[in-house]
Amino acid sequence: MNYPSTLERQNRFARTQIAVVLLNLCLCGVSLAGLSQRLAKAVGSQQDADSYAIQVVEPNSGTVLYSHNARKPFMPASNMKVVTTAAALKYLGANFEYKTRVGLQNGALVVIGSGDPLLGDRSTDARYDRPAGWIFEKIVQTLHEQGVAEVNDVLIDTTVFDDERVHPGWPPKDYNKWYACETCGLNFNDNCIEVAASNLGNSVAISLEPKTSFVQIVNEVEPATGGDSAIGTNRTAQPNKIVVFGKCRNREGPFRVALEQPAAYFGFVLAENLVRAGITPRGHLIEKAINEDAGFKLLVEFTTPMADCLRRANTDSLGLAAEALFKTIDAQGKPDRKNGGWAGGRERIAKFLSDLGIPSEEYVIDDGSGLSRNNRMTVNALSKILLDLYHGKNWELFEGSLAVGGEDGTIDKYFGEPKYRGKIHAKTGYISGVRALSGVCLTNTGPYLFSILSNGPKGLSRDALNNIPKAIIDEYAGSNGASASCVRPSELSGEAFSLLQLTEFRIIQ
Repeated sequence: MNYPSTLERQNRFARTQIAVVLLNLCLCGVSLAGLSQRLAKAVGSQQDADSYAIQVVEPNSGTVLYSHNARKPFMPASNMKVVTTAAALKYLGANFEYKTRVGLQNGALVVIGSGDPLLGDRSTDARYDRPAGWIFEKIVQTLHEQGVAEVNDVLIDTTVFDDERVHPGWPPKDYNKWYACETCGLNFNDNCIEVAASNLGNSVAISLEPKTSFVQIVNEVEPATGGDSAIGTNRTAQPNKIVVFGKCRNREGPFRVALEQPAAYFGFVLAENLVRAGITPRGHLIEKAINEDAGFKLLVEFTTPMADCLRRANTDSLGLAAEALFKTIDAQGKPDRKNGGWAGGRERIAKFLSDLGIPSEEYVIDDGSGLSRNNRMTVNALSKILLDLYHGKNWELFEGSLAVGGEDGTIDKYFGEPKYRGKIHAKTGYISGVRALSGVCLTNTGPYLFSILSNGPKGLSRDALNNIPKAIIDEYAGSNGASASCVRPSELSGEAFSLLQLTEFRIIQ
């Protein structure tokens, strides 16, 4: 399918509005009953109508084709990542890169964090065919090339972000889960470690990846010959002392466990790699602010582009990617580009929404990933964000960051039927009692933006949620996709209305 380029969308916007008005002069009285009926069937009759909201928009004209509870705020779960990533494109730009700098200063090995959420991220490394541990190999190689056989302290600078690594709105029971990992100025391996268990007969062995002494394991897993086989982890009062419990019949895992003190995690693993490579670290692992003007010599720089961050945040719903962008928006708005935090991120994202004309009563911004239950958003706000992206220069980049039905990301196992496969690009959202899905349906008659939010036990089921974009594709699969609601001239922009007044009312075939 060939859709308009960014320039074509911008140049044709007013003309498209006029075309919609002219079309409606012929179609006024023809309602959107078809779409409404399909959506009613998709939703079903068991849900509480007040517990969910839906909005569908034809983006070339901006026409709202369907709206239900559009201005009622709901918890958005991970649909907050749509807000965060759109704001990141606005404030940071599509060409923004995270740059983690490694160098020498007065005999110490220095690592200056940039807040990069994907440093050592295995999913991203796999896309670029980079082996696990490649970062440390690169640092070691560079030191060897410089003839460095020993270093003094290993110094870590995380001051690009503030010291609040755990968001106060996150449930404490989730702190050791990958999706609630700490957010730091120096992140590594999603700030997690992989844990696996293997049954050895009379005992169970626990393995870690990466292999490191930074984490202390208390092994309470019992071997099993039958019955249930599952393991889990609990934190202890001592940071990074982890209890692994459960039963193991053959092998369990690996699964990710979020760690505390991510910067120290990176520094400790770095020191272990130096020792294995024959480079002796003498001194201590210290976290402190670094003055680069005081004899800092750059050795190697690791970069991560915006596109990779958008992909991990939206395709895979990586919370760390969204939270790092959230704090980076704040840091980059300060003169020294330091101490980015959630409070400043909230202020800047609120301004972003206000500039889009979204009323303050339609949102509450708390975190960037949507894990906090204090967030609120309306489908009208989400639709406006998507519409703004669609008519901006970054739509292709943003759309490409969304999960693809039947093919990729968090909806790869849904929408696999030939009719829908590859045609639904969306961001999912789920926390307890909350379901969300927002994005774009690519139909035979063009793209349609949609947003769905559902809260509470009487909200939309997973099937009902999925049936909504299917209904949109079904409705606009053929020639009937041209139908639209009546648009009054007063609803158009001044420019479009002026052009309309000069338009000859005739149909040209």
